[in-house]
Amino acid sequence: MSSGIHHITLITRKVQANVDFYAGFLGLRLVKQTAGFEDAEQLHLFYGDAAGTPGSLVTFLVWEDGAPGRAGYGQIGEFALAIQPESIGFWLTRALAAGLRPEGPRNELGEPVLRLKDPDGIIVKLVGVAGLRHAAPWAADGIPPEHAVGNLRSATLFTEEQDLTRAFFTKHFGYRPGMSDGAIERLVSETGDALDLRNVQGFWSSAPGAGTVDHIALRATSEQALEATEASLRRSNATPTTIHDRKYFTSLYAREPGGVLVEMATDAPGMGVDEPQETLGSTLFIPQAPAGDEEAFRVVLPQFAMPGEPRVIYRELPFVHRFHTPDAPDGGHIVLLHGSGGTETSLMPLAARTAPHAALLGVRGRATEEGAARWFRRLPQMRFDQADIRSEAEAFEAFCEGAAAAYGVKASNTVHMGYSNGANFLAAFMRLHPGWVRKAVLIRPMDVLEETPEVDLTGVEVLMVVGAEDRLTRQPQALCDTLSAAGATVTVETVAAGHFLTEADEPVVQSWLETHTP
Repeated sequence: MSSGIHHITLITRKVQANVDFYAGFLGLRLVKQTAGFEDAEQLHLFYGDAAGTPGSLVTFLVWEDGAPGRAGYGQIGEFALAIQPESIGFWLTRALAAGLRPEGPRNELGEPVLRLKDPDGIIVKLVGVAGLRHAAPWAADGIPPEHAVGNLRSATLFTEEQDLTRAFFTKHFGYRPGMSDGAIERLVSETGDALDLRNVQGFWSSAPGAGTVDHIALRATSEQALEATEASLRRSNATPTTIHDRKYFTSLYAREPGGVLVEMATDAPGMGVDEPQETLGSTLFIPQAPAGDEEAFRVVLPQFAMPGEPRVIYRELPFVHRFHTPDAPDGGHIVLLHGSGGTETSLMPLAARTAPHAALLGVRGRATEEGAARWFRRLPQMRFDQADIRSEAEAFEAFCEGAAAAYGVKASNTVHMGYSNGANFLAAFMRLHPGWVRKAVLIRPMDVLEETPEVDLTGVEVLMVVGAEDRLTRQPQALCDTLSAAGATVTVETVAAGHFLTEADEPVVQSWLETHTP
């Protein structure tokens, strides 16, 4: 029975900081970027050595601006990468120069260890391993080859069931007992890496989210070995999942008795199945996108730049937001305000199809209703919190000021587009803080202000898209009359639809944008 770590998969909430740390600081190679196999709207990054060799892979699910998790029992608390023992000093100096706060070096289980934290707070250990050999060394700027990071050395599992966890890995995955140090017991694989079992009885439970480890994957030499392990797990009532084809490997999943999610993944076919080794990681793949709809998924995935490349510098602004730069920008911008339950990316596919050369700035509302994002609070009997609308509009004005400075999003080169609750908020914002919105697309809007402020909207151009069968939007004509009375030029288009967005909206929006964008 073969054993060893294939990869470890973690969760990050800031893709650019993640790339800067793992590719820039640690010098790992980005060997693959894909949309998720379970969720095509989630970016998945793979780092490793020059060839993406199993055992070198550190992968991240990107929950951009997602909620942080918490390390606890039933989870992996930290992981380690191998370096030469003589390289500890180099990495200590490099970490201090980068403004990190390393801990150590110290001796752990007979090895010198330097502890770091990545931008999400995940503990990453650099461990001096005597006789380290690189299967496929990767030359990174600023890191001499003799100091390069090697394979995964270990992962530390937090478990309340140390005996059962030990038996699980020794029986099904070929690990054998190694050294112990207090509450930590090491299991060693054939390939030389290790699983460190830390007894955390009495510790708090884990919570999934950014800054945590999703799962660890162990190696299978072939699909036959995978099937044999699946049968062994079923005989032990370990409830493995069905076998999955992940394109780069075949895998199955099970939870060990302490609660950690464990994957078993084959070595073949490997990272080179769809890219030559020379260009690994340079292409974004969308494995689950329906035919012809790949761009709709691509636009919602967070963009990033490799170290040394130009990038968008995100600013801390009052609202969570996402900026998308098209391949051939024309200097125009579209600011997007989602409907109830949406996110900052919800309208990006529509905007990208209707204005493919505009930069997109999606914004997330700050109010919530049963966990779903909105732009302002809703009261019983279809009334709306007027104080909240005005407070959020004031905050959105501050956001617009910051976006103008940070991203060049100004009234003169920008269209604001809102749908449903976002359109309602945008229509209110235009009147509460005039001057920021000169062109607006309001899809399924209605007036939510109980008192109409005196305002001059001369020069403002508005497209209202109304659904002929919409039973949720109240009196859209009243909003049209109010905006027109204030001086705005309002175009109303009715589409054969209800309240939800349909394909009928796209040509109407596109036609209007073609004559109203810079």
